[in-house]
Amino acid sequence: MRITVAKFAGFCYGVRRAVELAEAAARSPNPCVMLGPVIHNRSMIRRLQAQRVEVVERPEDVPEGAAVILRSHGESAAVHRQLQERSIPVVDTTCPNVSHIHRLVAQAENEGRTVIIIGAPEHPEVQAIAGWCGDPLIFSDGGALKKYLLDHPEIAGGPVTMVSQTTSTQATWNFCVENAKKLCTNIEIFDTICNATYARQSEAQRLAAQNDAVIVIGGRDSANTRRLFELCAALCPHTVWVEDADELASSDFRECSSVAITAGASTPAWIIKEVYDKMSEENMEIEESFAELLEKSIKTLHTGEKVTGVVTDITPTEIYVDLGTKHAGYIPVSELTDDPTVKVEDLVHVGDSIETYVMRVNDAEGVVTLSKKRLDTVKSWDDVEQACEDHTTVEGVVTEENKGGVVVSIKGVRVFVPASQTGLPRDAAMSELVKQKVKLRITEVNRARRRVVGSIRAVSAAERAEKAAAVWSAIEEGKHYHGVVKSLTSYGAFVDIGGVDGMVHISELSWSRIKHPSEVVNPGDEVDVYVISFDPEKKKISLGMKDHGQDPWANFTEQYHVGDTANVRVVKLMTFGAFAEVVPGVDGLIHISQIADHRIDKPGDVLHEGDKVDVKITDIDYDRKKVSLSIRALLEDGQADSEESSED
Repeated sequence: MRITVAKFAGFCYGVRRAVELAEAAARSPNPCVMLGPVIHNRSMIRRLQAQRVEVVERPEDVPEGAAVILRSHGESAAVHRQLQERSIPVVDTTCPNVSHIHRLVAQAENEGRTVIIIGAPEHPEVQAIAGWCGDPLIFSDGGALKKYLLDHPEIAGGPVTMVSQTTSTQATWNFCVENAKKLCTNIEIFDTICNATYARQSEAQRLAAQNDAVIVIGGRDSANTRRLFELCAALCPHTVWVEDADELASSDFRECSSVAITAGASTPAWIIKEVYDKMSEENMEIEESFAELLEKSIKTLHTGEKVTGVVTDITPTEIYVDLGTKHAGYIPVSELTDDPTVKVEDLVHVGDSIETYVMRVNDAEGVVTLSKKRLDTVKSWDDVEQACEDHTTVEGVVTEENKGGVVVSIKGVRVFVPASQTGLPRDAAMSELVKQKVKLRITEVNRARRRVVGSIRAVSAAERAEKAAAVWSAIEEGKHYHGVVKSLTSYGAFVDIGGVDGMVHISELSWSRIKHPSEVVNPGDEVDVYVISFDPEKKKISLGMKDHGQDPWANFTEQYHVGDTANVRVVKLMTFGAFAEVVPGVDGLIHISQIADHRIDKPGDVLHEGDKVDVKITDIDYDRKKVSLSIRALLEDGQADSEESSED
């Protein structure tokens, strides 16, 4: 028979931390009590009671002069206040993952958000979380959550924050998230399931599917052990749940060729070992001894090692990592990433598994300084070399302007991009690229000299060529595009329609007469254009912007008739007269003889471009679409009216 001991069996980081803190308090000469069992394991509680650490149920039951140990599931804010008011010393063993949830719901409460907790309502952890916010909604499954939100649209339509009990199953959580996203319009979702719980359950399910029998060890009042048993029993009918070795009858497994052992998060190592030893008495073959697993948990770390751990807490300066060893690991924020634009909360979360590099080991204090940045840099060199060989595109952040170019950080590797390869115009300041994310191609790598050269321009050129090919393959007269104005000339504007520049002639920019394209558009403007004509061989495209759905001549003839007076704008002076805009797109001529009621040498003696004057429409040529205007006629009409008034 073969026995397999689960890798993720027994104490998780939070429980181990709680037990260590409780045992340290028990060794103190000062009296102390537990406010509720520190963990869900009666054997462990009996051991603490043997050290004269009794359990009390209420804060008011804490004796005067005694310290109080708060359980790993945490306590409400009200309990903390009670103890503080009585000045009772507190040994807080609350799991850092649970403390993180307390902070999340307290912040949601301060912001006026409704808090939804996914978990068992009667569980101490859930009750403690609820004690950090007012009137939270607690649901054990997605069906109950969905029904409530459908029945209470005022809640679904308001601000909501949703968290989970750390020991919930991923399937339950995912179903709740799916329903919440569909029904809530303003929701914050925090996946607070402990990574250790997920790893323990996943491994247990794998072992249950591969073995003839499974032994689940843990307290009867432990929710995570109960769930572990349910998951294993669903895959392996021969699954038994025991609290310790005394409940185990090894003879019950004689018909099995393989047995797996797993344990809840509150199960101490010595209980797992007792079960293991009892099974071993039957001369069974062991796949991996418990002693070897125990040795892994107390191994010594060395500088330069790669280690994997679980993020347990995040502060503004450090990220704490459980390495599963006797050492406490932490990553200074400065050693997390080289990217100055990235926020810590976007990279890591409590419960995440993280691979790091050991920078320094302090055995005296039991602390290990870690670096993710350095490990990423080692991996990044391999990625950069591969990208150079494969001619693939990579992304990085421009960290500085250098002599003759810029420096781009690609996961910690410094890549020099010459000025000619930045893709910027010659007169542009390279400093505008600093702190920007860019795509580039690696053109040279010399790992020995730690020299890497790249090109931003190569990527943009390739992307533009690809887009241009797509445009030319589908272009046709009359087709509309949404483009960006790239540059202006005296005769028009060049517009990028997606990898190809087309030219909008000044006459096609507006129905109004303009002197320069800048009167209508500026570089960087987004505009809608249509194709007037194109030449694939010469790679030229003529574009238009004027809306031909609006006929200026029709607008003019609807508003004005011969004899009407109009206020017009002088747009151009000629030797024979002045052209004036009556409506956008329709100009009329004021002949030099019609500018004044006396002889003038040139139009400029009276008018200037941009002047607005009143004129009389003296003629409309509908066939040739020409309009004759007269200032003189208005003056003469005014004089005649004046003479008639004087005669009266």
